[in-house]
Amino acid sequence: MSPSPPALSVTDLHKSYGDFEAVRGIDLEVRSGEVFGLLGPNGAGKTTTIEILEGLRPRTSGQVKVLGYDPATQKNEIKDRIGVCLQATNLPDKMKVYEALDLFDAFYSRHTDKPQLLKRLQLWDKKDAFYKTLSGGQKQRVALALALLNDPALLFLDEPTTGLDPQVRLGIHDVIQELKANDRSILITTHYIEEAERLCDRVAIIDGGKIIEHGTPREIQQRVLGHTVVEVTTDLPMPIDQLPEGLRGQKYTSKDEGRVFAMQSEHPAALIVELVKWIDQHGLTLQDIQMKRPTLEDVFIELTGKKLRE
Repeated sequence: MSPSPPALSVTDLHKSYGDFEAVRGIDLEVRSGEVFGLLGPNGAGKTTTIEILEGLRPRTSGQVKVLGYDPATQKNEIKDRIGVCLQATNLPDKMKVYEALDLFDAFYSRHTDKPQLLKRLQLWDKKDAFYKTLSGGQKQRVALALALLNDPALLFLDEPTTGLDPQVRLGIHDVIQELKANDRSILITTHYIEEAERLCDRVAIIDGGKIIEHGTPREIQQRVLGHTVVEVTTDLPMPIDQLPEGLRGQKYTSKDEGRVFAMQSEHPAALIVELVKWIDQHGLTLQDIQMKRPTLEDVFIELTGKKLRE
């Protein structure tokens, strides 16, 4: 069986505003049925890129295919088959939830079961409520419902959980994972690193209008920061000046007057054996041992010199 064509394919994408080049040669592919995360600090080019893919902004050059269509020349075909959920969606205060769904549903030739959609997003009890009476989490679920009205094959989620409390955020995560299980392709931007690690099959890190790293979160962590930190705690201070010969010269930290010692290693199992032997030789009692793998946040800071929200 031949593999499914990608839901999204981008080659050498550029976008300039006069002399300023906001997007500088992006290559990107979102596979059918995967959740793909686009991460980058503010001003990195994420929004410009996504607006080009959605058909909202013309590109300067490059090749773009969204579900097989070119967003520059086939906007109507694309808009009928994609869903878009923005970070902030504002509707008239006195528009009822079901009225909003009826209005947006009229824009499409493809439709889904609206009552079932409202129940799925835990909005059925709010179908007759005015928009202004909804909580922030309920408003975001309404925005997600509007994005799903046409049963989209590809969904764009632009920071869909920003500003929501953890319980609501987890509820939206469950919806995204359910959509993935139903073979929907999803492109998501987020300012929450843990959200990307939990939801995304693959991610791309964009900075300065270019993709500087991409792959699964684990692959990126291994390539950029291929080490694990091993931290040991003992009952008495360790003789740091008497480290085993094989560990001398390696990067380490020590705190609590030498009772806590941490060292980076690409081979943590071997390091643990060496440290335990050394601790035992000096008559110390090992009280705790931990292994800490680099997070996607660590990788992001290493690559860009910034935190994701900067």
